Amino acid sequence: MLNMAEGLARIGALAASPVVATLADAFAAAGHELAIVGGPVRDALLGRRTNDLDFTTDARPDEILRIVEPIATATWDIGRAFGTIGAKIRGEQVEITTYRADSYDGVTRKPTVEFGDTLEGDLARRDFTVNAMALRVPGPALVDPTGGVEDLVAGVLRTPSDPAVSFGDDPLRMLRAARFASQLGFDPAPATVAAIERLGETLRIVSPERVQGELVKLLQTDDPTRGIRILVDTGLMEQFLPEVPALRLEVDEHHHHKDVYEHSLTVLRQAIDLEHSRHPGAAPDVTLRLAALLHDIGKPATRKLEPGGGVSFHHHDMKGARLARKRLQALRFDSDTISSVTQLIEQHLRFFGYAEGAWTDAAVRRYVRDAGAELERLHILTRADVTTRNKRKANRLAGAYDDIERRIAELAEQEELDAMRPELDGNQIQRILGIRPGREVGEAYRYLLDIRLDEGLIGPEAAEARLREWWAARA
Repeated sequence: MLNMAEGLARIGALAASPVVATLADAFAAAGHELAIVGGPVRDALLGRRTNDLDFTTDARPDEILRIVEPIATATWDIGRAFGTIGAKIRGEQVEITTYRADSYDGVTRKPTVEFGDTLEGDLARRDFTVNAMALRVPGPALVDPTGGVEDLVAGVLRTPSDPAVSFGDDPLRMLRAARFASQLGFDPAPATVAAIERLGETLRIVSPERVQGELVKLLQTDDPTRGIRILVDTGLMEQFLPEVPALRLEVDEHHHHKDVYEHSLTVLRQAIDLEHSRHPGAAPDVTLRLAALLHDIGKPATRKLEPGGGVSFHHHDMKGARLARKRLQALRFDSDTISSVTQLIEQHLRFFGYAEGAWTDAAVRRYVRDAGAELERLHILTRADVTTRNKRKANRLAGAYDDIERRIAELAEQEELDAMRPELDGNQIQRILGIRPGREVGEAYRYLLDIRLDEGLIGPEAAEARLREWWAARA
């Protein structure tokens, strides 16, 4: 809940900070207006941590550069065409942008850049009222022409202008509504929701890279499920990640199974909780969160209604991995993220066989070998995937996973399990067998790796003897 007196005290302290005071004095001396704008003002009022400082001014880009160069240790003008100059002042990175009064053609989301003359006009073109507040400096004076403070108090996301016009100008703002809902814990206003429902198809003019960027920012919040529900309920998710709303499977009156959509959101929440508890202070793990959200997307395509009321989803892990790869490629995710997410989805069921009966050391080694660099994420995902309300079953599965992690740690200590290589390398194999690089070296390497996985360390001499036996039998 916003305490206005405390909020005003915080923005007063923000205005008095060294970097703000330095800039304010420089612009005032040059005869120009300056204001902190958008997120920093919102976050200061809410008592949230303020990171980057964004300013707006009536000065044009060339004038901004002239004003900040004497007080900055570095400047950059990569955004000059859009009116933005960056600078490093008193050790902090800031961006200063000329008032804007852009117009849109409705065909692309790229505006025709037009500079404005007033702060109020600049604020009116922003995405949401809670981001359309400014703090004039020096002074300071809060400027709120669209009712952002009232919406902060109410916890509401509302556009400064008609939402149909705002989203029509820039459809990416619809995705931002979901992101800010999760980030701030706010609810979109009814008119905002209605406009998203009507204009969802216009998202097609937004590049996949920009859509991906907003999805990543949503997943980085502490509770992305809030925003995901908005995207699914309004139909917007259908436009770029239809596999998630497809999880809302119809339940046949004679065949019952858990709600796959709700299960997936629960897994996502539990994965985030485990991420925080196991790695406190670490940056949000978007790869893990993507895998948690998408781990069951293969179920709709593999659902089979069995006689007697049962339901099966055979090989939904493999199907889901293929679907995830295709969708993440379409959203232009990088190859490392795609590879990691698909591997986690493909392997997320592997552990459950362990709970039915203890694995041999060889099986544990193979589990670690197959997981590779994704082992820790697989630990978290597998634990998070337990959503049963049966406490006895949940405790049994948790105990089984405690056991497998203990055994992995013990084997790693005994055998340097992370290395997971044969005791003879490729060069040694070639020397012992008298062969040149090629397919046969690879076959020999895999044979020795299987020995390592099944039997652990047997020593280089024993490994060489086994290799010679294998080669002789093969010949």
